[in-house]
Amino acid sequence: MPHESSCAGYLISDDPARLDVGAIHAYLTRSYWSPGIPREIIETAVRHSLCVGLYTSAGDQVGLMRVVTDCSTFAWLCDVYVLEAHRGRGLSKAMMRAVMSHPDLQTLRRFTLATRDAHGLYAQFGFVPVAKPESQMEKRPPLPWLRPAPG
Repeated sequence: MPHESSCAGYLISDDPARLDVGAIHAYLTRSYWSPGIPREIIETAVRHSLCVGLYTSAGDQVGLMRVVTDCSTFAWLCDVYVLEAHRGRGLSKAMMRAVMSHPDLQTLRRFTLATRDAHGLYAQFGFVPVAKPESQMEKRPPLPWLRPAPG
C-alpha cells in the first residue's frame, strides 16, 4: 500500500510505479549536485532507494525526495527538488512531512542530508548541523560520468 498524501491539489506518493525516470533525469542532470548525470545511474539509484514523488493532478512528476536507507537504522535524504514553476506552495514542506512520517523510517537512529541553501526548511523538521564533524569522513572521487574515458 503506497504512503500517500496531498497538498494544494498535488499528490505526494512513494509508489515506485508512479516515478518518471525521464522527468527525474531531466532535473538532476541540470542540478548543482549531479550535473550531466547519465540516465542509467538515475535508474539504478531510484530502483534502490525509497523515493517520494510529487505529482500534478494530471499525473506529471514535478518533484522528488530520494531516501537512501536500510529502512531500519540509517537514512540519507538526497536528490530533493520541486520544479521551479511549482515552488512557493508549501510543497517541499508537505513532501518533508510525508518523508518524516513514512512507516519505513520510524526506527532510524541517524537521518542525514547535505544542502547548499535549504537549511531553514530542514531545521523545521529537526535537522541540525552535525554534532561531531570531526568524526565524519567522506570520499569524493571525481564524478564517474565526467572522468576521461580510459585508454
